[in-house]
Amino acid sequence: MEIKLSNTLIEKVPGFKVGVIQYNNIEIGESPQMLRGRLQLFQESIHFDLQDKNITDFDGIKEWRQVFKTVGTDPSRYRPSIEALYRRIKKHTYLQPVHSGVDLNNFFSLEYQVPIGLYDLDALEGDILITIGDKNAHYEGLNGRNVTFSNSIVSLDNQGAFGSPYVDSVRTKVTETTKNALQIVYLKPSTDLDNAERLLSSLQQMFNQIHGGEGKALVIA
Repeated sequence: MEIKLSNTLIEKVPGFKVGVIQYNNIEIGESPQMLRGRLQLFQESIHFDLQDKNITDFDGIKEWRQVFKTVGTDPSRYRPSIEALYRRIKKHTYLQPVHSGVDLNNFFSLEYQVPIGLYDLDALEGDILITIGDKNAHYEGLNGRNVTFSNSIVSLDNQGAFGSPYVDSVRTKVTETTKNALQIVYLKPSTDLDNAERLLSSLQQMFNQIHGGEGKALVIA
């Protein structure tokens, strides 16, 4: 499987990059108490910070809103997924445990203020292109809506659109039966290569610690 960025996206957003991690032979299940506890405590810390700060004061959220604007997406209508998480926490609607894959994804997304997608690798077909979509790029989102990605960042495989930094698809969602997964970390364009690699290493290490299996990480720019 080859994963690449479109020239259109790179030209529109200089410095755009993603981190990808491929996992094999993993076991998804109930999150360990360690992860559930850390996720809860971190949300409480963010909620406390939001008493004195606006959501858009957070560097990651601010940068991702600008990326959305640059490619033609209205970030007040279609919010980056990380902003949506912070808004939930501000309202004291904390994220509840789903399963170990989703919970770990949410934890790292909150910590690094970036959207992160987690996809069932066996539901993907062929190579992957991350690009700016058109009216033909659409799918049933995990938010229960049919979402179209015209002038929005979207990930495509041979079957069509499946993921984005806004909301991911039902088609490729990870469940407790998933054995192989692909993680796409939609890095901040301002993140340098060394920091990007450290982020991926930390994420992969914890993911494999919880889920077993093997992982292979790569930054694509």
